[in-house]
Amino acid sequence: MTDVDEVEIPEVDYVAGTGIPIRGNDIDTDQIIPARFMKVVTFDGLGEFAFFDQRFDEDDEPKEHPMNEERFRDSSVMVVNSNFGCGSSREHAPQALMRWGIDAIVGESFAEIFAGNCLALGIPTVTADSETIQELQDWVDEQPDGEIEIDVEAETVTYGVPESDAGETIDVTVDDAQRKALVEGVWDTTALMKANAGEVRKKAEELPYVEASAIPEAE
Repeated sequence: MTDVDEVEIPEVDYVAGTGIPIRGNDIDTDQIIPARFMKVVTFDGLGEFAFFDQRFDEDDEPKEHPMNEERFRDSSVMVVNSNFGCGSSREHAPQALMRWGIDAIVGESFAEIFAGNCLALGIPTVTADSETIQELQDWVDEQPDGEIEIDVEAETVTYGVPESDAGETIDVTVDDAQRKALVEGVWDTTALMKANAGEVRKKAEELPYVEASAIPEAE
């Protein structure tokens, strides 16, 4: 079998960028990407429709929302509250956030399937308690240009790092399986399957219940 190290999947052990606060518990995937925008062949272009109904009214006029604010336009770390990404399992939700520019999400808690879909894109979803998250959201509001550093392996988040101050470092939790996959660069299961296509095909040929016509030819 092809060695995992030979597969070009980047390790995601550290993410840094400015933050954007998205407040509210139980924000579901329909809010993140409304169903009417899911009728696409590819995920390209979904970013502009992220949180569309929270950002625009019926006449497509902008409403008050962090993602409409110029100060957050280049943000890459989203700070959210509890049960973020609940509802349907649509993978379009993290796809839309990634295409808007999000590289990592820090929150109180995440819906399990949403977190799994984020992992498949190499997006860490790290958690902390409610008070800590609220303090981070408040800091991001006050310091929109301030950098947030996420150390996936060490399970820490550091923010507020001016020259005269060491900044605030908080402990966060990263799911063990997620941390291992990100740090070791084995989070992209599709790439791994493609890299090991020969072994997958060989195993399929050995299974008596798999019809030959269902086994793809070698490229």
